[in-house]
Amino acid sequence: MSHVNANFDPAFWERARRHLVRYGADFFPLIVERAAGSFMTDATGRRILDFASGQMSAILGHSHPEIVDTVRHSIGELDHLYSAILSRPVVDLAEALAKLAPGKLERVLLLSTGGESNDAAIRMAKLATGGFEIVALSRSWHGVTGAAASATYAWSRRGYGPSQPGAIVIPAPDAYRPRFGSASGYDWQGELDYAFELVDRQSTGNLAACIAEPILSSGGILEPPEGYMAALAAKCRERGMLLIFDEAQTGLGRTGTMFACERDGVAPDLLTLSKTLGAGIPLSAVLATAEVEERCHERGFLFYTTHASDPLPAAVGLKVLEVIARDRLVERARSAGQRLREGLLSLQQRYDCIGDIRGRGLLMGMDLVKDRRTKEPAPELALAAMRRCLDLGMATSIVRGGLGVFRIAPPITISDAEIDLGLSIFDQSLRDVTR
Repeated sequence: MSHVNANFDPAFWERARRHLVRYGADFFPLIVERAAGSFMTDATGRRILDFASGQMSAILGHSHPEIVDTVRHSIGELDHLYSAILSRPVVDLAEALAKLAPGKLERVLLLSTGGESNDAAIRMAKLATGGFEIVALSRSWHGVTGAAASATYAWSRRGYGPSQPGAIVIPAPDAYRPRFGSASGYDWQGELDYAFELVDRQSTGNLAACIAEPILSSGGILEPPEGYMAALAAKCRERGMLLIFDEAQTGLGRTGTMFACERDGVAPDLLTLSKTLGAGIPLSAVLATAEVEERCHERGFLFYTTHASDPLPAAVGLKVLEVIARDRLVERARSAGQRLREGLLSLQQRYDCIGDIRGRGLLMGMDLVKDRRTKEPAPELALAAMRRCLDLGMATSIVRGGLGVFRIAPPITISDAEIDLGLSIFDQSLRDVTR
């Protein structure tokens, strides 16, 4: 079977069209047969560099041998239990996360997905405070389930009717295209002050929490300026609100620190993890202070789900933490991220369509523009470049919503040679689509 026919098997795609619900963008035009390390292999036998870690989740690369061994052992010994029955992997993982977490986050709830963990955190914040109003940033992405969807403003709100009562939005900090200040400087403090003046005007006196990503990934890899998160925490304290950090994509070393919020020295009242915690296996967590958890328990907190405290994913999470610590992968993400950044900045010098390079560690954004002076986004160019990257042997991700931003998030186990390969494919792709 030829390369083209193997991936464009008419019978396969007809069955996919007939039987799959289309849940987002069009499916990539390839059939992946297996994946290992930083590469996937398609139906033609071609190896494709995965510069997005699957869904930003395969932080240790695909099919990491120790994760494979852990799953094999767990599936034969202890896989799933009734949610009220505990096992050693669950308590061990909770203890390990509590020891790693910033501040006083010492109580842990283990769940399956990021949206689920954000729903649980918001539910806890509402119960603990007695309020129901949730503040979120305007280009946030927290999930597609109930409360998480109501606090998501990236691009997915249209067509589903009213969001949950009490949803309040404030501007996402965007240093590249600031709306407050002048060309010489971004007045993020003025923007935040004005945002909370509007929050106070909208509130009915029932503010519960603010939820924020330390780096807004689906919003275009927006990195808040230093000092922003501390100022946001102060705004919350002044109003008796809880602060929730969603570290689905930034947690566990990807940004060069174990948690991205560590850069700012700010510890939230609740912190959520998902994607990276399971290294590709569905696993998420809510971390809470003892004070918040005790108050919620006293008031009858309820969040039974079928796979809460499942032992198999908990065992995987433990192995993920072990590998990250033993192999010094936080430091690796920092050094590899510097190599990636320097390579992207070099590309920016050669291609006028690259307006901005931003991010930290191995979570980087490359913002394509029609004109560097106006900074008008170039989403069509980004889509063409992404498709060309795939032709050249690299899968990557662009942010939806007309932004024209590449979201670059390879595994933190990636080698220097693989980083250089990805940069060379970006180079060739941009050369081809800008001719």
